[in-house]
Amino acid sequence: MDLTLHTSALPHDGPDAALAFYREAPGFEVREDVGRGATRWITVGPVGRPDTSLLLAPAAADTSITDAERDTVLEMTAKGTYGRIVLATRDLDATFARVQAADAEVVQEPVLRPYGLRDCAFRDPAGNLVRIRELLSDIG
Repeated sequence: MDLTLHTSALPHDGPDAALAFYREAPGFEVREDVGRGATRWITVGPVGRPDTSLLLAPAAADTSITDAERDTVLEMTAKGTYGRIVLATRDLDATFARVQAADAEVVQEPVLRPYGLRDCAFRDPAGNLVRIRELLSDIG
């Protein structure tokens, strides 16, 4: 079976802030922007990599959840405990500098882990935790 991860999703609580952040900080391009007002589904991804996308979805738009569940999702998103994503780069220092220049909330500056992985972390405008790990070889 030949499978690949095409799209991952993160909730947003403000489409304009999410769109501005993902265009500026990691430099993603917009693939789709569907909906109106606060209820927009925005697909972004790395330039030149149409095989990899991130869907920024309205956190509270799911009609199958209760109001209490919706409140929990919004609360967990704001704390960074609901949505998470891990990105990868060959130049962690340059990528971290770009993200920091975009006024991202830095959670962790680049650090070398005892097990050999080097990474950093920040939060997007909704509070989602975004980790960036450094690729040390051609194997990602």
